[in-house]
Amino acid sequence: MARVLLLHSMYGLRPAVLQAADRLRLAGHEVHVPDLYDGRVVDEPEAGIEIKEEIGRDELLRRAVAAAAPLVGDGGLVYAGFSLGGSLAQNLALADAKAGGLLLMHGTSDMADDASTEIPVQLHVADPDTWEPVDWLNAWYLRMLKAGADVEVFRYRGAGHLFTDPDLPDYDDAAAERAWTIALEFLATL
Repeated sequence: MARVLLLHSMYGLRPAVLQAADRLRLAGHEVHVPDLYDGRVVDEPEAGIEIKEEIGRDELLRRAVAAAAPLVGDGGLVYAGFSLGGSLAQNLALADAKAGGLLLMHGTSDMADDASTEIPVQLHVADPDTWEPVDWLNAWYLRMLKAGADVEVFRYRGAGHLFTDPDLPDYDDAAAERAWTIALEFLATL
């Protein structure tokens, strides 16, 4: 069983995030899902960007750190997130010397250049993805390897950016089911 901190995307704490947490709990994992947007939830990317910019990247990271702090304890916390939440999760995981793993759904961060970690990392991303272009992902992958992470990348051809959210136009049932099957196998090893 893994202890997981699951961070939402720029759309806020949508039902799909809560459903994902329930899916992980049914598999026996302890899952914590903070609301970094104080209850605000949106359906359009422009609205999500507006909230993200209003709160600010530094404040979002501070909120994520505050959510993780009581969970870190003896270590082994698995950081996970959707898109923006994945970016925040990566930053937290690379700063936690005792992190148990990193599960990224749809998003990465540029933080890795000076990082040193041996954590297992799994990324699930659309192919192509306008929010995570191929050149960016290739550079990210190399930076993570250089940092010492054990990285697996799964690309989903033809899926939209947030392909695991059934309430968004990006949703792809087959890609979502495949991603969750692989992610659950990954978490079972941690």
